Amino acid sequence: MPCSPHLQVWHAPLMAVLVLMAPAAMSDTLFMHGHIYTGNSASPWAEALLVQGERIAAVGTDKALSRRPHGKAELVDLHGRTVIPGIVDSHLHLLFGAYALHGLNLTTPQGSVTVAKADELVVRLKNYAATHAGDPIIFARADFSAAPPTTPTKDLLDRAVADRPVVVHNSSEHSMWVNSAALRLAGITDFPVSEPQEERGIIRDASGHPTGTLIEAGMEVMERAVDAQIPDESKLAMLEVATRYLNSYGITSVVNATGNLAEVRLYATLRERRKLTVRTRTAFGSVAVAHRLTPEFLADLEEARSRFHDEWVSANLVKFFADGFSGLVPPLVYEPHAYEALVEELDRRGYQIMTHAARNDSVHMILDTYQRVAARNGPRDRRLRIEHADLTDAADIPRFAQLGVTVVMEPSFCCASIGLNYDTEHPLLTDRWRTFLEEGTALAFGSDWPCTLPPDPFLGMQQAVTRDIWRSADTAAIVGNPFDGAGQGGAVRTGEVYLPAERISVAEAIRAYTLGSARAAFLDDQVGTLEVGKGADLVVLSQDPFAVPPEAIGATRALMTMVGGQVVYRIGEATNSAAPHTNDATQR
Repeated sequence: MPCSPHLQVWHAPLMAVLVLMAPAAMSDTLFMHGHIYTGNSASPWAEALLVQGERIAAVGTDKALSRRPHGKAELVDLHGRTVIPGIVDSHLHLLFGAYALHGLNLTTPQGSVTVAKADELVVRLKNYAATHAGDPIIFARADFSAAPPTTPTKDLLDRAVADRPVVVHNSSEHSMWVNSAALRLAGITDFPVSEPQEERGIIRDASGHPTGTLIEAGMEVMERAVDAQIPDESKLAMLEVATRYLNSYGITSVVNATGNLAEVRLYATLRERRKLTVRTRTAFGSVAVAHRLTPEFLADLEEARSRFHDEWVSANLVKFFADGFSGLVPPLVYEPHAYEALVEELDRRGYQIMTHAARNDSVHMILDTYQRVAARNGPRDRRLRIEHADLTDAADIPRFAQLGVTVVMEPSFCCASIGLNYDTEHPLLTDRWRTFLEEGTALAFGSDWPCTLPPDPFLGMQQAVTRDIWRSADTAAIVGNPFDGAGQGGAVRTGEVYLPAERISVAEAIRAYTLGSARAAFLDDQVGTLEVGKGADLVVLSQDPFAVPPEAIGATRALMTMVGGQVVYRIGEATNSAAPHTNDATQR
């Protein structure tokens, strides 16, 4: 039988092109002659797979499926290509990612334009603003210090753009750098803002003037102002581009780690318009902002849970920040008793809880809280989560499995020569993936996009398998930037390895990006493996990550991505394509 015409380009040299098109009309598809990794431990490999509608109808050998009636199913000859389940990114920030894609990216895998390169930064911002004259807000992303008094000031941004607000997101998403126009837009003046936790995040000079740097809760003042300036239709357009961009990396489902009811409604609108190409589960929460269980907040939570609870748009999830990720030491957000009271009440109401932890003492506090809350509220399927937990005391690691807590980690954050330690005098072993698995912990992987940009799961797999140490000369002098992420901000491999005993296998890394993350999002009965009855979410790969040298896994590309039986991304020559993949991801 002839090869599908859509896939004939696979025999040509790979051209990394992001194809932004309407999802292909749904039709049955028979994949044959493949190297299909199902992720099903009982039967991990197959040659053929039949998709009928949105679901997988059969998985097995070429011989068995060729004999099975499949009507007018389109035949796709894989020619031995490797197929894996769709990537479930367990932790990212979808709207921030959409803004980052639309805006000017000053920190790329190739290099980082910091305040040390002031003239270049000004020129880049001026040029971007000139080519985006209709944008009410100029968005950018950069590496800069989030540790006072070394934070940047508004003066440099004012040199570049004075007539419109400029909002530069730190690559960590835990601080912002803005110009004078942005401060005016947000109403940030010499007088303190009304909310004390937000005021603490507004960096001021010795005379009380706002300097232009906002940290963590202080960012909320700017976020509200920005949100009011960006029409919903503009957000929808940016989100559509963002979800297709994720598809280009084989990502088919996401946990959106910060959000609210208004944002969930955006995903529902895309779903209604048949333009949503990733499955979304959104957590209510803002970066390092303490929750308050006001009637309005609880009403929004309940509306989101009651209205949005299908495979594509769901929101029965609350995100806490036990601490932040700014300054020399991540600042605490809650007193333990206040955090526990909030978690207990939301758990009693049946919400899933996830908590960010950058400190080892925060991890300990969260585990203690989860244990006591579960004892008081009684047994149920909670799937409690701790996000990051890179710094975890050895004695606390077994408690994750004992308490049924999933650890959600980002391999692309690894590795610096001392791991993710902020206390260099008393360093802990960090990023202990192997130890977590050996203790029976449920492990899920994500990108924390746009903290990692591009959100490449294959580079993440490479890091999980190799634990290479990366270093960036561009960001080395930035205070409060404790790690060099893999392929971020000009970081390059040094040839050294951090804690090789904590490496995991390719299969374990893929599982953490698929079934492990699906389970953490209550999606494991729908996606995460290629099994009969599950949603047809899969990725056809440019190479076999099981067969190539470990240091080459990051070169893997998605050739085709299918979500719910629809082809949402296909690599190849196309007249309706966007910019090349490398440009779209790293040069903007």
